[in-house]
Amino acid sequence: MPESSERGALTEAVFYILLSLYTPMHGYGIMQNVSRLSGGRVNLGAGTLYGALNTLLEKSWIHALQTDKDSRKKEYVITPLGQTAAQAEMERLKELLENARQIIGGQLQ
Repeated sequence: MPESSERGALTEAVFYILLSLYTPMHGYGIMQNVSRLSGGRVNLGAGTLYGALNTLLEKSWIHALQTDKDSRKKEYVITPLGQTAAQAEMERLKELLENARQIIGGQLQ
């Protein structure tokens, strides 16, 4: 995953994972939420999801919540650093869209 903590582009999957984790959720819930948010266009496989979660944990963009010792489900939540990354990506995407509107002549809605 090429994301960095600098102002670089996030992959679509990582952006959707970060958006999903504004509400604490477990892995399967994240997969369902990403699919819902994208209208079914983005479907994460388990390997992609858990690889991304591990990277996001290493960057401290998310953290795992304490769960019952008997529960196998681990819940994750976005951190303030992750919120900053999501906000920066939103601003980057906004800039791209504004530039495209200028060039295309406002034909995009």
